[in-house]
Amino acid sequence: MFGSAIQSRGSVIGVTIQNSVTIIGAGLGGLVLARVLHVHGIPATVYEADAGPHARRQGGMLDIHPWNGQPALEAAGLTDGFRKLVLPGRESYRVFDRTGKLLLDRPDDGTGERPEVQRGELRQLLLDSLPPGTVHWGRKATGARALGEGRHEVSFADGTKVVTGLLVGADGAWSRVRPLVSDAIPSYVGVSVVETFLFDADTRHPAAAKAVGAGSMFALAPGKGILAHRESGGTLHAYAQLRKPQDWLGEFTGEFDGWAPELTALLTGSDVPPVLRRLFTLPAGHRWDRVPGVTLIGDAAHLMPPNGEGANLAMLDGASLAQAVAAHPDDPEKALAEHEKAMFSRAVEEEDVYETMLGADAPHSMVAMFTGAEA
Repeated sequence: MFGSAIQSRGSVIGVTIQNSVTIIGAGLGGLVLARVLHVHGIPATVYEADAGPHARRQGGMLDIHPWNGQPALEAAGLTDGFRKLVLPGRESYRVFDRTGKLLLDRPDDGTGERPEVQRGELRQLLLDSLPPGTVHWGRKATGARALGEGRHEVSFADGTKVVTGLLVGADGAWSRVRPLVSDAIPSYVGVSVVETFLFDADTRHPAAAKAVGAGSMFALAPGKGILAHRESGGTLHAYAQLRKPQDWLGEFTGEFDGWAPELTALLTGSDVPPVLRRLFTLPAGHRWDRVPGVTLIGDAAHLMPPNGEGANLAMLDGASLAQAVAAHPDDPEKALAEHEKAMFSRAVEEEDVYETMLGADAPHSMVAMFTGAEA
């Protein structure tokens, strides 16, 4: 059986022979995959570039959806743990124009289906659910090559290598595993984001905190916008989003001249140096022909601009792949084919959320989206 045939590992001239499922990337998708495999008694080894679990900030709030993220966590046996992480009141939304005029105020009435948690806390829940030593930190993949008969070798920046019979790329937008199955390269979507954080905002930035409210806030205009989420402990996590060429350097200081001060304070009052992030996407409907011994999940497979689905889909990918492997212990290729067929079928043409947020009709297009969803 597959689960019993992959227990051992060895080393030959600095090359580890990894006979468990080898996962590149300890994001949410890769960790859900490892956890659900563990639930089914199948060992996995995860290699992650970060030096440790707290090496960098793990993003902001995530709304966990009942059609993908929640079933994935249920398959991982972590529903109760997930529910303990939910921050109450965060399913509220406000939309402003640039003058600070409130156009929509939709409070959290407790009937929402997409509870909000902090990404870092959810990641830690998954890490804590794995056997010690599952994740190998500080192992940045630099490339991978096929060895034949479904086996692959992964090289790391520290000079080590791993050979494995079942390789999963869960390593995000710039996956080092993806070239084994596809020559697709992410392309810039025309939007850049500057990320900021305001700590103890209710005391130190009360006007900005009042504008954000209990959950999420969108202040929008054609071509630009300010988004913010209320995290735990009085932290406001904000983003300036702008339609800019790829070589834009992130000098956003003058981009919001004339906007209401309670809105611009979310950017100018940052307690950490602002971070520029450019948004990329893979071609819509990205897929590939079956390649023995290797597959992809999450952003490595279907990178798209942030629209609330990415992390949820990555977790569902991980859970579904693990379940397929468990269902076909003697036939890993059948498991991988089943996983890819299901994952490709989930790929749908997504509405351009940035046209809604930053298009010619912003912010009224955003109001229409929210009120239409309520109808």
